Amino acid sequence: MAALIGARQHQAIWRDYLELTKPKVVVLMLVTSLVGMFLATRAGVPWTVLVFGNLGIALCAGGAAAVNHVVDRRIDAVMARTHKRPLAEGRVSPVAALVFALLLAVAGLALLLAFTNALAAWLTLASLLGYAVIYTGFLKRATPQNIVIGGLAGAAPPLLGWVAVTGHISAEPLLLVLIIFAWTPPHFWALAIHRKEEYAKADIPMLPVTHGEHYTKVHILLYTFALLAVSLMPFVIHMSGVLYLACALLLGARFLQWALVLYRGAQPHAAINTFKYSIWYLLLLFIALLVDHYLLLSL
Repeated sequence: MAALIGARQHQAIWRDYLELTKPKVVVLMLVTSLVGMFLATRAGVPWTVLVFGNLGIALCAGGAAAVNHVVDRRIDAVMARTHKRPLAEGRVSPVAALVFALLLAVAGLALLLAFTNALAAWLTLASLLGYAVIYTGFLKRATPQNIVIGGLAGAAPPLLGWVAVTGHISAEPLLLVLIIFAWTPPHFWALAIHRKEEYAKADIPMLPVTHGEHYTKVHILLYTFALLAVSLMPFVIHMSGVLYLACALLLGARFLQWALVLYRGAQPHAAINTFKYSIWYLLLLFIALLVDHYLLLSL
């Protein structure tokens, strides 16, 4: 029996390590990083920065995700959404996962230092530590505002992409960070409502657990209004044009509609549907920024 289990683990091991990096999350981060790179210049992004810069950011993000798996392995084991994760089921050991995370982070930082610039590398390191240490290791268990405070680390990729190209920080990438920062609470709190009982069982002080669903729904609605206002700022500061403005208004209006449906309790699965739409919202909003940017350059 032990030999059979060992054989299954050996066959699945590469998939287990891939799962540790949270690839779907990393892909969404890379979309925002790519947009940050392309918005940073009117000329083309050098291919070395485009390829190795994004690879470096992805490796560091994957390393931070692996640390998250290690720290949350006991919590993951009692939640239906996460109980099949590699560490929760014991398919990968905590030591192996930490070594894997360290290798990813070192490789990612080396690529950023070699092919972009020192500021991009150190900002990426700060983002990695913010997510893996400050949020996962402390904030997640310390306060129901964990997502709000810790959201800054997850909002960094467009800034990292911008700095990888330019070597300096300016107002435009900080505005992109602000958009993701405002997006994070309604995104995660919708999921937290859907998984409220699991978070309570795992003793994680998510807002629906500590303050109730109605309180959380009110704050989701308020943050969605704030997100709509912030998402219009690229047009206001002439960073983008009419195409982006139209997309931001349409996407934001739909997000508000879902937030209102959730607030009113009009649909039984409103929380998870709001969460799913929020992912598409961010993806399409940043694609609209990119398309609008190149449309303006062609005029």
